[in-house]
Amino acid sequence: MSYPSNKLSTEEAPAGTDPAIGDFTYYAPWGNLAIFSKDFGYSNRLIKLGEIESGIEKLENLNGDFTMIIERID
Repeated sequence: MSYPSNKLSTEEAPAGTDPAIGDFTYYAPWGNLAIFSKDFGYSNRLIKLGEIESGIEKLENLNGDFTMIIERID
């Protein structure tokens, strides 16, 4: 998990989402960011921000803390 320096606005966001493997999300109640490496069910106030297009397999065997760089691709 990671926490942005400021909480993100949830205005006009959907009520929740059913994330897929590789989804990059924001969980509004806690204000944290998450990337899903395993299947998960629908969660209220979970907002999909994007998805990993390649390299998701590198997350499968990570344990403990690690650093990741996320870049926006237009």
